[in-house]
Amino acid sequence: MDVARVSREAYAEAFRKVTGRPLVALPQLAGRSDSEIFFESLAVNDAAAAAAGGSQELLARYTGELAEAFGARRDLLTQQGRLLPGAAAAVQATASMPGVLQSVLTGTIRPNAAVKLGAFGLSDYFDLDIGGFGADAYPRGSQLLNCRTQAEERYHTRIPVGATVYLADSGRDVEAARIADVACIAVASGRSTASDLAAAGPDLVLADLSDTAGVAAAVDRLTRVAASR
Repeated sequence: MDVARVSREAYAEAFRKVTGRPLVALPQLAGRSDSEIFFESLAVNDAAAAAAGGSQELLARYTGELAEAFGARRDLLTQQGRLLPGAAAAVQATASMPGVLQSVLTGTIRPNAAVKLGAFGLSDYFDLDIGGFGADAYPRGSQLLNCRTQAEERYHTRIPVGATVYLADSGRDVEAARIADVACIAVASGRSTASDLAAAGPDLVLADLSDTAGVAAAVDRLTRVAASR
């Protein structure tokens, strides 16, 4: 989904409340977590001194303010944002596949991820208790492995490491999948071009998710291949 406008407004409000300074410039957002964006924003807005009292305490305050600012803008998500082509149908199709557990691994903090999914009617297709989020203190590759572990514990079943498919839209995400040794379908629906994503080495590159049957078939093929290794 594309909710960049609402996200930027929430970032600005939360940043101002915890630092006392306006958010004049934003760092690169693609593939980055909300915590990374916050600390880089401190640097590019000459507000690093605000972290002198303890960066983790400041981050905790920021994520709390960010959740409140974003939640207050829930109604704007569908007014100013949009689901990308084929996203809803693809999510529904993969969620209905036998044996599939579906969650999110996102740079967004969990409360805001839940708000986004709820606003677009997608909450029922994801189990956020086995996901990874922007406040987690792990690299993205480690988060992928941790998601699998959480799923095994929650559903009392063994999940082969490779029987996971990560749908990603940035080179950093593709790299994380490679580090975690999981399959990756890269979708050129963000700032990264198809050629940029292909260079990062995913298993498959798609222009978008509009071919619902094709997306479901790719997920099925990649998980079956991985599970049979």
